[in-house]
Amino acid sequence: MSERETKNDDIILRLEEVSKVYSGIVAVKRANLELRRGAVNVLVGENGAGKSTLMKIIAGVERPTVGRIILDEEPVSFDSPADAQAHGIGMIFQELNLFANMSVAENIFATREITRGLRGIDHKAQVERANAFLRRLDAGIDAETMVEDLPIGQQQLVEIAKAMSLNARILIMDEPTSALSATEVEILFKVIAELKAQGVAIVYISHRLEELMRIGDYITVLRDGQITGQAVVRDIDTRWIVRSMIGSDAKDFAKSVDHVVGKEMFRAEHISLPRSTGGLAVDRVSLSVKSGEILGIYGLMGAGRSEFFECVIGRHTHSTGKIFIDGEEVKARDVTRRIRRGLALIPEDRQREGLVQVLSIASNLSLASLNRFARFFHINAREEKDAISDAIKDLSIKAPNPDFEVTSMSGGNQQKVVIGKALMTRPKVLLMDEPSRGIDVGAKADVFRTMRRLAANGLAILFSTSDLEEVMALSDRIAVLSNGQLVAVFNKNEATEDAIIAASAKGHGHQGKLAS
Repeated sequence: MSERETKNDDIILRLEEVSKVYSGIVAVKRANLELRRGAVNVLVGENGAGKSTLMKIIAGVERPTVGRIILDEEPVSFDSPADAQAHGIGMIFQELNLFANMSVAENIFATREITRGLRGIDHKAQVERANAFLRRLDAGIDAETMVEDLPIGQQQLVEIAKAMSLNARILIMDEPTSALSATEVEILFKVIAELKAQGVAIVYISHRLEELMRIGDYITVLRDGQITGQAVVRDIDTRWIVRSMIGSDAKDFAKSVDHVVGKEMFRAEHISLPRSTGGLAVDRVSLSVKSGEILGIYGLMGAGRSEFFECVIGRHTHSTGKIFIDGEEVKARDVTRRIRRGLALIPEDRQREGLVQVLSIASNLSLASLNRFARFFHINAREEKDAISDAIKDLSIKAPNPDFEVTSMSGGNQQKVVIGKALMTRPKVLLMDEPSRGIDVGAKADVFRTMRRLAANGLAILFSTSDLEEVMALSDRIAVLSNGQLVAVFNKNEATEDAIIAASAKGHGHQGKLAS
């Protein structure tokens, strides 16, 4: 290490022997961590390793059970996030914390409003300042737009603009790129470089190892609440990271479980969805999937993947086109009856659309399938409990107590709960929208193994992703969407990364052939 790397002058914050215990569960155990000024301090670990808990302690959201926080060589104790912010610490949370019914500017300055003395909030000044932050991010967002009208990727940019507005000395970014396009990621990295040059200490949490290698300066690895490795990034490689995280260096995409592809189980014909601003978000998409088949739907942000799934499940009653399950047309337009016909959707945004935050793990799992356990006017509690127990075991959900709130779990385990909830409806066709968003390599491997096993059991699976490696590794066939249109369909043996990228860049090219 160079002299600069060993100088204590660079260390702005230290955690000493910090532990956090929830209801008898140790989330973080005796962690010692140093954050350096003007550097990207990378934090990695599997879901449930304790990364977010550690960062919430630094950001004042949680208080350590034992241990000390040393800031500028002085012991500190934060009573709230506002207290941490007053000390120059800001955090971009993994799960978006925005008010949907407020404008972008109002969200950016929430609790820190710009005022004009007794005349109240200076809305014009807030909009001007917010637009300046959004321009730095090339966000393409007007600060007066309502947050609920923005797609999740742009909401993520609002969170980043909000954090930038704090002028923090320490800025924690928890999965900041999980919903961003490649172009938006590049812009974020430029902003990070600017902040580094200004001496800001960045803490960066991500599951995208290639990102960490590219922008990280120092790395800390957590496993089961304990720090298992610390290094200078330029001295290590991705294999070192994975080995430190999961104890082996295998990248497991759960290679093919032998399965027989059967008859056509699902077909969509000419699905279209008009945009409120004009044009079509989904433009006459037709495709089909057989039982036992995994169809990967690849596309960049704005390709129409999520909107297509929402049309199929019945979210948009004004969409047009036909769907067929097991050879029969499904004429029901509502979500409930489509679920009963054998469709299930795992949404991209698990927090807002996949889970009920205030309910327990168990209640979330059985929420969509209560009719299975209903006996006249009562729920058969024993049957429900057995089914929940089976789902937890089947999906390897880390749930010490199913009666705990679902928010007590890591992101990866929350995703497994959303998958379990869908599977408990006993679907014939499973729609999975970005199933690996924001989860680590270990949890991803579990989810991918589950997908293979479900296909082997005869389920028809459609999953959408913007991750090229995933779609290549998991799909029996690959459909490419661009600007709402199906532009190409590839069999696994003919798909190449170059061909898929070329197809996704076509824009409004030819209408793709029926994916039969």
